Amino acid sequence: MGRSDFVEKTIVILSTLDTRGGQTAFLKSLIQKRGHRTLLVDVSTGSEPSISSDVSAGEVAGFVGEDIKEIRKMKDTERVSSIMIGGVIQLIKDLLKRKEIDGIISLGGASNTAVATAIMRFIPFGIPKVMLSSTAAMPAYAAGYFGTKDIAMIHAVVDLAGFNPLVKDLLERAAGAICGMVEMGGGLASLRRTDQKKDTIALTEFKFSEECCFHVRHLLEEKGFEVISFHAQGIGDQVMEELIEEGLFQGVMDIVPAGVGETILGGNRATAPSRLEKAGEIGIPQLITPCGFDFLSCGPLERGDRGDPLWVSKNIKSRKLFVADAFRVQARTTAQELREIAAEVARKLNKAKGPAAILVPLKGWSSLNQEGMPLYDPEADQAFIDELKTRLDSKIPIVELDLHLNSREFAQEAVNRFLGLYGEGHRKKDLH
Repeated sequence: MGRSDFVEKTIVILSTLDTRGGQTAFLKSLIQKRGHRTLLVDVSTGSEPSISSDVSAGEVAGFVGEDIKEIRKMKDTERVSSIMIGGVIQLIKDLLKRKEIDGIISLGGASNTAVATAIMRFIPFGIPKVMLSSTAAMPAYAAGYFGTKDIAMIHAVVDLAGFNPLVKDLLERAAGAICGMVEMGGGLASLRRTDQKKDTIALTEFKFSEECCFHVRHLLEEKGFEVISFHAQGIGDQVMEELIEEGLFQGVMDIVPAGVGETILGGNRATAPSRLEKAGEIGIPQLITPCGFDFLSCGPLERGDRGDPLWVSKNIKSRKLFVADAFRVQARTTAQELREIAAEVARKLNKAKGPAAILVPLKGWSSLNQEGMPLYDPEADQAFIDELKTRLDSKIPIVELDLHLNSREFAQEAVNRFLGLYGEGHRKKDLH
C-alpha cells in the first residue's frame, strides 16, 4: 500500500453465491487488493455455490438449528429468508463481540437486498454498511431497506447479471466505497464516551422549533458539550432512542418529543412505541418540552378529499390548519387529544431512573402556536398542563415559563435546567 498509517480492516461480504459468484469474486479481489481482510458469507438457498466461501450457506442455517438441504425444499420464501437472516445475525453477534467486523457490503436484486439490509439493520451505527442494489429506488421497498440505520445504498441502475463493463464499473465503485468508509471512519468505539473528549448531548428539533434549538445548541457548545441533532420526523426520533440505548449520549434535550403524540393519533411523524423511554431506562438526564404536541402532521391535503380514515375520524377539515403546501399540512390538536398525550408522557417519564424535568412555555410551544399564528390555542394547551400535573410523579418538576419556545430566554432557561439535571445525575453516580 505504501502508507505508513494504513490499518488492515475486516469487511464482511454477503452474497448469494449460486447466482452472483463471479461478481462476488471480483468484488472480493478488489477489497483484498486494497489491503483488507474479507469474510465471504454465502446466503444462497437455491443451488450449490459457484465459488467457495468463508462461511457457507449450510453453516449459516446451522447457526439457527436448520438444515440447508431442507431449506432448499421449502416453498415459503419468507420463512427461508427469515432463517438465513437469523443465521447471519448470530454470526454478526459473534463478530461484534470479538471486534472482528469493521464493515459490511452486499450486492443483488430485490431478494438479496431485503435479506442483506435486514442484517445490516442489526449492526450498530458507525460500522460502514454498503448495499449495491438494482432495486434501491423502488418506492415500495426503499424505506424498509434503510429502517433507522446508516446504510449507504448504491443504485445499480442495471441488473447485476453477467460481467459486462457497466457491472464491472459498479463493483469497482462499491469496493471503493466500503474500503474508503472503513479506512476513514473510527468505528463505533470512537463514538463511545471513553473515546470522546466531550460529553455528548442528543437534541431533537424540527422546522417549528428552529430558533429555540439554534440557541440551545450554541449554549451547550459554549459549556463544552458535543451536541448531536435529530430531526423529529419519526425516523430521526427512533434513531436517537436506539443510539441512547447503545450508550452514545450522556443527556437528552428533548425539545421536540412530538413523535409520542403522532404515534397515539396516527400522524405522519409517528415513531417507535419506545419513544421517550430509553433515556429513562439507562438513567441519563433528560429535559422535555411539549413542542410538537400542539399539532398533528396529516398531509397531503388531498387526503381530505378522498375520505382518508385519519381525516374522517379526527374531523381534520373542521380544525385550525396550517397548510405550507399541498403536501405539508398541520392540524391543531384538541384538548382531549392533549390529555391523552399528557397521560402517555407521564406514564413513560414516571419509569425514568435518571433525573428529568418538563419545561412549558406558556406563550406558545412552536412557531405555529403563538398569538396571531394559525394554531394558537392556549386553552387546549392548558388541558395538557392540567392533565400532566395530575399524572406525573412529583419528583419530576413541571416548570411553567411566561415565554415563547422560540425565544432566547426560554432556550437559556432550558439549558440552565438541563445543567442542573446533568449535575444531579453525576452526583447520583458518585454516590454509587
